[in-house]
Order: sequence, then C-alpha cells, then structure tokens
Amino acid sequence: MKLSKIALLTLFFNFIAFSQITINNFLTEDAKRAMNYITEDYIKANVQFLASDLLEGRGTGSRGELLAATYIATQFKLFGLEPGGDNGSYFQKVPLVGITTFPDNEMVIKGKDGKVKAKFRYYDEFIAASGVRENFVSIKDADIVFVGYGIVAPEQNWDDYKGVDVSGKILLMLNDDPPATPEEPNLFGGKARTYYGRWTYKYEIAAKKGALGAIIIHTTPSAGYGWNVVQSSWSGEEFELANDTEPKIKLKGWLTEDASRKLVALAGKNLDQLFELAKNRSFKPVDLGLKLSLNMRVKSREIVSQNVVGILRGGDEKLKDEYIVLTSHHDHLGIGKPVNGDSIYNGALDNASGVSALLTLAKAFSELKIKPRRSIMFVSVTAEEAGLLGSKYFAQNPPVPTVNIIANINVDGINIWGKTKDVVLIGMEKSTLGDIINEIANKYQGRYAKPDQFPELGMFYRSDQFSFAKVGIPAIFFDNGVEYVGKPEDYGRKVVEEYIKKNYHQPSDEYNESWVLDGAVEDTKLVFMVTYYLANADTKPEWKPDSEFRLIREQMLKNK
Repeated sequence: MKLSKIALLTLFFNFIAFSQITINNFLTEDAKRAMNYITEDYIKANVQFLASDLLEGRGTGSRGELLAATYIATQFKLFGLEPGGDNGSYFQKVPLVGITTFPDNEMVIKGKDGKVKAKFRYYDEFIAASGVRENFVSIKDADIVFVGYGIVAPEQNWDDYKGVDVSGKILLMLNDDPPATPEEPNLFGGKARTYYGRWTYKYEIAAKKGALGAIIIHTTPSAGYGWNVVQSSWSGEEFELANDTEPKIKLKGWLTEDASRKLVALAGKNLDQLFELAKNRSFKPVDLGLKLSLNMRVKSREIVSQNVVGILRGGDEKLKDEYIVLTSHHDHLGIGKPVNGDSIYNGALDNASGVSALLTLAKAFSELKIKPRRSIMFVSVTAEEAGLLGSKYFAQNPPVPTVNIIANINVDGINIWGKTKDVVLIGMEKSTLGDIINEIANKYQGRYAKPDQFPELGMFYRSDQFSFAKVGIPAIFFDNGVEYVGKPEDYGRKVVEEYIKKNYHQPSDEYNESWVLDGAVEDTKLVFMVTYYLANADTKPEWKPDSEFRLIREQMLKNK
C-alpha cells in the first residue's frame, strides 16, 4: 500500500508524540516519593566520612580503603540490597600486585662516545616506575628512539613505527593524539582525545613492540594537568591485576617539557621540530644517538582489594535477570608526599563524592514500594586511580552474564558549585543513552544535555565506564554541567580548570563547607530517573552505528 506524504507525516508525528508520552509518563508517584530521599544532608554526610583523615586517603589495598569498602557494604545491607559479591557477600575480591619503585636520584644520558652528556633529577625532572615484578631493574646504556606519538592505528592509516625494530630500546613519545588538520578535521576524534592518546595505550603498544621502556613527554596542555599531578600519581605504589599476562615494559617514565627539550638538544635536535614531524603520517622513528642508564629498586607485594556489589532485584519475572549497573570508585591516592605539611590525599571530590551519590541512589531505590522490572546493580569499584583495575576486573568477571548487563552509568565526582541549566555527558555521542538522558532532563528538569566540554582531556577513556564499553556494554559518564544558574557564562569552565590546577590529585581535595550541593541533588535525581526509566523500558540502549564499541556488543548478542 502506498501512503501519501500527508499520511506519512501524520504517522511520523504520531510516533514522535507516542515516544514523548512514553518518556513523560514513566515516572510514578512511588518513584517521585523515593526521590525525596536524595538530599543534600545525606550526600554531605557520606562525603564527610569517606574523605575524612580517618580513612587516610583510601589508597588501593590500604586499611583506609578497606574501611571505606566496609562502610559501603554496611550501607548496602541496611538498604536491603542483595549481596552481589563472592560467596554470598557484598565483596568481589580483586587480586592485585602492588609495585613500588625506588629509582636512582639521577637518570644518566650518554652520547655515542660513551661520555655522560646529562643527568636528570628524579621527581623534579623525571618520574620512573617499574613495569615488571622484579626486585631490581637495571637499564644500562639503552638506545633512545623518538617515536612521535607512538601510535599504530590501522583505521586511521597511521603507524608511527613504520616497521622499525625498537626491541630493547627506550622510546621517547608525545602525549595525546596527533592533531586534526583542515583536510582531516576528524582525525583521531578532532579536538577530542581518543584512547590512543592515553598513557595507558602508550605503554601497552611499547610493550607489544618489545621496547625496554617508554618515556612520555609531559606538557600541561597535552596531559590536561600539571607536572604536580604526575608527581603525586606516579611516585607511590602502582598496581596491576595479579592475573594480567599482557606484555610489560621495564620502565614506565615521564619527562618534563624542559628536560625533554634538553634531552633532544643533546642529539642536535629541536623539540618543536620533532613535534611538527610527528604530526604527519610520513613520520618515521628518529634514533637520537643517545643512551640511557637508570637503576630501580622494586618492592612488590600481592594484595587483595575489593569491589563492593549490591543488587536491587527487579520485579518482572522475564526482565529481572537483566541489569543496569551504576558505578563509582571508592579508592584514591592514600598517603603520599606532603604538600604544605599535609600528606593525606583525601579525594573528597575525586571520588568520595561520587560514592556518596551512589549510596544516595541505593537508598532512594530501596525505598520504592514497587520494584522496577529490571534489576539494578550498585558497584563501588577499587583501583580506578591505578588504571581502572577494579572496573576492568568486574567487567571481565561479572557476577552475571555480560550480555545481561544492558547499560552502565558511572559517577566520578559530583557538582559542588551549584545548579546548572545543563548536564554534561561523557560519551553522549556514542550510544542512545545520551538521547534518553537528554529527553528526561528536558521533560522533568527543564535542562538539556551536552557532550564533553573538555574533549581534549579524553575523559571517556579515563574513568570506569570505559571498562564496560571495552566489553561491549553501552556506558556513559555523568559529569557536571557548565552553565551555572545566576553565574557568568565562563564560570563553569573556570571552576573546573581551577580545581584541576589546585586540587586534582592533591591533599587539598578535601570536603569544604563552601560546597554548594543543590546542583548535586538535581544531578543525582536525574541519574535516578534515567536508571528507573531504563529498568522499566521495553527497549534497551544501543551503541550508535559509528561507535567503536558497537561491533563488540553485536558479536556478544550473536553468541548469546
């Protein structure tokens, strides 16, 4: 039957109207009542405890982190959530290896003639961590090769190695992705950072190439944070999953921009010129004709940390075995080098605040008189700061079949600066979750969703939702809006930049009575509504056609 244009338009608008009615009417009086349990006082109380000095910064595998995990599990039990961990408990054990590196105070650089050309100071100019579980790592006169961005991306027709054998060598490489060009505005995501730009990838590809080590050139623009963050994040104990069998490099290093300029100058090179060469597909590795020597004493230990898992069982017999997973990480950096006399890295915003939101959501959902159709899993993960290890372990070893997890919503930090007209969704463009959240925000809060406002930081690949995306689960990260009610247009960007500059991964990330939490309440209520909708909807979120994770999900569903 052939329909007229008018008939087709009528059907189209009827469909749109039906979709909007579905969204408009999903929130029941029961759900609205449960949302009243999302309050500033409850969010504040949890943050104050989790970020207190008593918990000593919740370092991975520490006493403080165990106290935090125990507190979270106790709350889950009080809410009546089912335990979703090992052996009927709330804890999923995460076996880790902790590696603490004690490098020489100086990294020695020699020329081809074997004479010492320069010495770089540990902590001030370079940071070094061992990537292997050996008691002593000795690197002696290893050749240094500049490999540009150190990227092999077939889909981008990009290969910085060009078949050059770099086994047994030290690779010097740039942070971030190659920049887009007028001819290719979407090269490596354009302004947005891809996984290729992350330090995790840089070290992984170096190991696959057989390199002895890799040193990343730090610049504040390319990293998104200052050298002080590298110092605080890389000078303590590093972790890896105990069952990790992937190739490893012996040296994982960072070098300041000034030290990098000095290093390449010893080879008669100019760093800015090397930067320009690296921007092109034609780039080939540059042997600097220099040799690096560094000894590292290494202390390793096997520990067991824990994810904390609680389940609100769904009420529909057919759908209760499908899950929406809400995540937030409870670990931080623990006790480290003192800054202004303070050695406890409390991690109040990052991420006692996110865990508080998770607990607040669990409390609100537990107050429902009528349970949603699907089940909701609340997961507080460990070792995010160590490389997303807790969420990686959970995603690889979920307590339910991976195919039964229909979505992951991650909260890493909350809004502490007031109400916003918008909400920022990291990964908004990757799945239909972004569209769903935008519509719910608009209909129920008069707000609108925006994609990542700091795409150059590559946040999608830096928090726990990435672990879920890597195994095919549609995932998204709730972030603060940037359009603050009653504030100047640039206020949102300024407060975030100030936080990153002054407090990110520093002892000064502490709870402060000046925090304005009405925006956090509004955001948490939005997460509640979205989760409630997903738990009751007839349809499931999907990756969009151009998402790099779509094929993984499709293959999973085929093998179901």
